[in-house]
Amino acid sequence: MLKMEIELKKEVRALLVENLKRYFWQERNEELSNLGAELLLDFIINDLGPHIYNKGVEDCHAYMYERVEDLLGLEKRLR
Repeated sequence: MLKMEIELKKEVRALLVENLKRYFWQERNEELSNLGAELLLDFIINDLGPHIYNKGVEDCHAYMYERVEDLLGLEKRLR
């Protein structure tokens, strides 16, 4: 699999780190350090992110293909 470079804005990264820390506290009753949350975020981005991204691209492609087919069908009916 091709390795993707996903760069997050500093503010977005900080927000996601806080979200991970809050999630661990609320759902697992565990305190997650900033470093732990950042390492977990890096894992999610690097290992899970490409699969999620590719699924989004596949869904977008299927949606656009359907819309083009709709337009071609409309064009044929208008002739």
